[in-house]
Amino acid sequence: MNVKDRFIRYVKVHTASAEDLTRTPTTERQFDLTKLLCEEMRAMGMQDVYGDEHAYAYGFLPATPGCEDRPCIGFIAHLDTIPDFSGENVQPQIIENYDGGEVVLGTSGRVLRPEQFPHLPSLKGQTLITTDGTTVLGADDKAGVAAIMAACETLIGEKRPHGRIAVCFTPDEEVGHGAALLDLERFGAAFAYTVDGGELNCINYETFNAASAKWEVRGFNIHPGSAKDKMINASLVAMEIDSLLPAAERPEHTEGYEGFFHLTEMSGNVEKAELSYIVRDHDAGGFEARKRTLRQIEKFINEKYGAGTATLTLRDQYRNMAEKVLENRRVIELAERAIRRLGLEPVAEPIRGGTDGAQLSYRGLPCPNLGTGGYACHGPFEHATVEGIEGAAQIVLNIIDENLR
Repeated sequence: MNVKDRFIRYVKVHTASAEDLTRTPTTERQFDLTKLLCEEMRAMGMQDVYGDEHAYAYGFLPATPGCEDRPCIGFIAHLDTIPDFSGENVQPQIIENYDGGEVVLGTSGRVLRPEQFPHLPSLKGQTLITTDGTTVLGADDKAGVAAIMAACETLIGEKRPHGRIAVCFTPDEEVGHGAALLDLERFGAAFAYTVDGGELNCINYETFNAASAKWEVRGFNIHPGSAKDKMINASLVAMEIDSLLPAAERPEHTEGYEGFFHLTEMSGNVEKAELSYIVRDHDAGGFEARKRTLRQIEKFINEKYGAGTATLTLRDQYRNMAEKVLENRRVIELAERAIRRLGLEPVAEPIRGGTDGAQLSYRGLPCPNLGTGGYACHGPFEHATVEGIEGAAQIVLNIIDENLR
């Protein structure tokens, strides 16, 4: 099966995860892709293929004769898509020999334009795959799934020499649970790579430190005609909470290593209001300072309006993996050499987001991230190219080759 057909097959399986659920997987539909991938891995000849009760899909290739002494490499991609924009009934648009210009996204009224996405002209001549404007595409991270599967099929079909290879496709990465239940003993890798978005020449081993912040605000509702000095409008208090956060430290005003507070959802009335944030900072000290700011706001609001008015729930999601990965430079050096073999110059960029590799690195498995050539993730403008996914598969193969040196 070629890369394009694999990718299209995967994105048509609805696998959106869900927020605020503690079970894994958060949605039963993720099992649909787990089962499909296990079937495909068995059919291509991978061994010890296993789909567990949490929707993790494992597959292995034993070392070829003479390569048994090489370290086992793991490759990981996640099979879920974001919970807050539809991943159901994905209808990809396939544009062969793309001209680098505007692309109308179905009948949605949305248009993919170079003005908003300046990299588009660089994709001229490639086979572009977009959404129809009503869903995500699912390139995050089914492009990574397709690349890993294609690489494994090539290894088997060409009988290429290699050390032991471990593959795992994980659920719930988009909600921060993806690596939590990966069975490292079963996986058995000395080091691993997530293949999860970004430019093909990028190696990511610096992530945000990340937390979620949930606010519950309780008001006091009384007839507005007799409300003086009595009413506490929960929605207005929620607005006040947001106003106490620095306006310059929002995602739309930050870049590079700059952290942020991001309001992702709000609801409310006079009686009750809720706010949801994600909190991000590459620097550990800055991350702790952001959480202290939120706790200070909680204290201030409760002193101003009365105890119990505001309740803040903070939950750490993942930590910056740079410290753990940099203790194992070889995992980065292999990737650098693999990217150069593709004719590209490797670039180390901080991830302004998260990856399963962050949790795994802290669990003892060094795990930087590799690019897939996917763009504009988490929305209707998401797109990828067949050539980009093929390039990601080749980088995986190149890493496996370099591991024999």
